[in-house]
Amino acid sequence: MSKFISSRLSWACRRGMLELDLLLGNFLHEAFETLSPYDQKLFIELLEMNDQDLFLWLTGKEVNNNHYLNGIIKKIRYHAEHRHSIKTF
Repeated sequence: MSKFISSRLSWACRRGMLELDLLLGNFLHEAFETLSPYDQKLFIELLEMNDQDLFLWLTGKEVNNNHYLNGIIKKIRYHAEHRHSIKTF
């Protein structure tokens, strides 16, 4: 995908829960372009899941049964946990 993130993809990150809006939207705008094409495809596929499942997976309350999605879920969680980390040298 180009450096341009489509409005359709941004819209797909808007969910019924503020927490998901933040997790998915921040990841899309801050990390999506650095993903491999395969992981970008998985992220887009993840956006097709329902909000309740996404919330449980992305907050670590449940593990996804579709093991191939677990990698992208871990990347989103890692991004959320570390996006405000201050690097010290």
